[in-house]
Amino acid sequence: MTEGRAIFPIEPWALTEVGLDRDSLGAHESVFTLANGHLGMRGSFEEGEPVVVPGTYLNGFFEERPLPYAEAGYGFPEMGQTVVNVTDGKLIRLLVKDSPLDLTYGELIDHRRTLDLRAGVLRRSTEWRSPGGRTVRVTSTRLVSLARRSIAAIEYRVEVVDDLGDLYVALQSDLLANEDGPGTGVDGDPRAAAALAHPLQSELAAARGRRAVLVHSTRRSRLRMAAGMDHLIEVPDSCTEDIEASADLARYTLAARIPPGGSLRLVKFLAYGWSSRRSEAALRDQVEAALATAKLAGFDRLLREQRELLDQHWAEADVEIEGDDELQQAVRVGMFHVLQAGLRAERQPIPAKGLTGPGYDGHTFWDTETYVLPVLTYTAPNAARDALIWRHSILPLARERARILGLRGAAFPWRTIRGEETSGYWPAGTAAFHINADIADAVVRYHGATLDEAFDRDVGAELLIETARLWASLGHFDAEHGFRIDGVTGPDEYTAVVDNNVYTNLMAQRNLREAAAAVRRQPDVAERLSVTEDEVETWRRAADLVAVPYDTRLGVHMQSDGFTHHEDWDFDATPAEHYPLLLNYPYFEIYRTQVVKQADLVMALHLRGDAFSLEEKIADFAYYEARTTRDSSLSATQQAVVAAETGHLDLAYEYWAEAALTDLQNLHQNSGHGLHIASLAGGWTVAVAGFGGLRDHGGRLSFAPRLPAQLSRLRFRVVYRGRRLTVSVEPTKATYRLVDGDPLEIGHHGRRVLVDHADVVLDIPPPPRVDPVRQPSGRAPRRRARR
Repeated sequence: MTEGRAIFPIEPWALTEVGLDRDSLGAHESVFTLANGHLGMRGSFEEGEPVVVPGTYLNGFFEERPLPYAEAGYGFPEMGQTVVNVTDGKLIRLLVKDSPLDLTYGELIDHRRTLDLRAGVLRRSTEWRSPGGRTVRVTSTRLVSLARRSIAAIEYRVEVVDDLGDLYVALQSDLLANEDGPGTGVDGDPRAAAALAHPLQSELAAARGRRAVLVHSTRRSRLRMAAGMDHLIEVPDSCTEDIEASADLARYTLAARIPPGGSLRLVKFLAYGWSSRRSEAALRDQVEAALATAKLAGFDRLLREQRELLDQHWAEADVEIEGDDELQQAVRVGMFHVLQAGLRAERQPIPAKGLTGPGYDGHTFWDTETYVLPVLTYTAPNAARDALIWRHSILPLARERARILGLRGAAFPWRTIRGEETSGYWPAGTAAFHINADIADAVVRYHGATLDEAFDRDVGAELLIETARLWASLGHFDAEHGFRIDGVTGPDEYTAVVDNNVYTNLMAQRNLREAAAAVRRQPDVAERLSVTEDEVETWRRAADLVAVPYDTRLGVHMQSDGFTHHEDWDFDATPAEHYPLLLNYPYFEIYRTQVVKQADLVMALHLRGDAFSLEEKIADFAYYEARTTRDSSLSATQQAVVAAETGHLDLAYEYWAEAALTDLQNLHQNSGHGLHIASLAGGWTVAVAGFGGLRDHGGRLSFAPRLPAQLSRLRFRVVYRGRRLTVSVEPTKATYRLVDGDPLEIGHHGRRVLVDHADVVLDIPPPPRVDPVRQPSGRAPRRRARR
């Protein structure tokens, strides 16, 4: 199925759907998702139809499925994990006299939905004339609470806007489990989720008054979840009420008579919880208690709490862009969804799609640590901390995985929900050991930005030590080439199972050095883990001697040993419809040529920029730019950041738009699977690390800002070591100012400066003069839709 390319009016603090765009229905369901990190509700209509994927998700709640292999192999994972579409509480079906409200029937007079980024709600207004000739206006406000982890609520109003006399209506407010949906996807795309038929087994169904609770469990993973609903009503005249509950359906029915000009109001409160340990009675009581407190607080209080939390967040994290209103909107939408993905995850993973859809089976990957956590570290550090605590919680499984592979330390899973490795394709799974260094990098960044001593003692040091042990046992010393790490896959999945991937080696180098530093800081942790001086010395020696392949003939770094000696891919002979290559060519052909799926060595230029000179970055970027297809949504962000640093400001600007607009314009034709959270995070990353030049090498915060010609001003805020720092960038100068906290030393284009509560205004040097770079034929940055 090919999805439409969504077009939204440009607004600074909102995203609005005007009219019903049937071709973009799945993508709109994704972008209108409300979530808080624990609970996610896709933006499907309250009436249930039309719909593509009516998903409701609980973070960490999944079902297992066997992984089939044509030929089994030692160490292959046996079970997969797939996120479950849990009990749907969004449903409020409306019957207008004898006609159900369905936007594809009758006459749609006016319709719009708005995601309000300041209020944190999804608002909807629909004026509809039924086939029988009666006209109503339906408005709703939907909220998934960022302040109350288990709570969602919907205010639903029905107004009679014709003068044809009293109107009889019925509302059916449902909890529906094992919901059937037509699904979504791109035919043949392996990234689509594995389908699960009726994954929930009923354990309890109870109803009384206006409240109902359903409890279900999964068959294989043995997880239990509960969903509950309660209601408040305001009716103009007489009404009847009924409630029922059965295995997979609880329904509250309200029938009412509404006079011309009158209205009916229903507020639906929802609560969700799950556990691998708690009994059905305990979960039921938990949900009923959460419902009781939410109902007592009232809908207006929930709205106020949401607004106050977001006011505080935007005061600490907002990015302001002058000169491109479309990018301004896209960056804020992306930041909002990143916040929704992680704020209340509370020691659960942050999936690649957040809680916006079933794509990638709901798994978390290295995207979290490398793309999402940098944003959260500098804007919502407690959420970053919780995500890393979850990684620490699965250390026993990672240690066991390393043992199975014949290695020491911890081997973290390439893709997972609960912590077990569930990638059935080892060249792009097991072999992608760089995820260990990505986790270590996130630990180092968080600790450097917060100086969180308790985290370092209880979580961070142990993660650094166990990942360093992995590298020490995975690599080996070679008399000619130093410390080698062979047979691994770097970020570029078009170049698999290689020796000495530069990104992997340099990230491992940092990991090893930071582990040694952690041992000095936390001797008690080191003693508990039986770290010896000889072991630490091995880490230091390996880090000093790590192999970094370089082609002296071309004057560039090799992405991995021998990469620059491979045959070039024939881009001129590759038709546009054959991208992404992985869906149209055998991996054997891809692996043996110079073609790059996504930024790999270029990402090393960003994350390990302290290991390269500016001249090396310029040469490397130009070489790999000509060979990168960007068949992954992860690439544009990293290419933008390095393009900005190496003087290609216009190119960086184009890549910025591609990253930030990936889902708003459905550029990969698969946003109906769920949002690309890492790419959305890229909107912030390119603004702050690209054009703001933020770097944090060695725990020292520095900036090297430069603006593209298209912008007149860029202003952003970061949270750092308990302080709020504001950075304002104009074409020729940058202004730094602390909002609160003690003075802070930062770097500005290599110069150390002290920032206090007064403006520090500094000149911006001109960018390096560089020759234009080229992309593979037909793979220039995606141009924006013209309006």
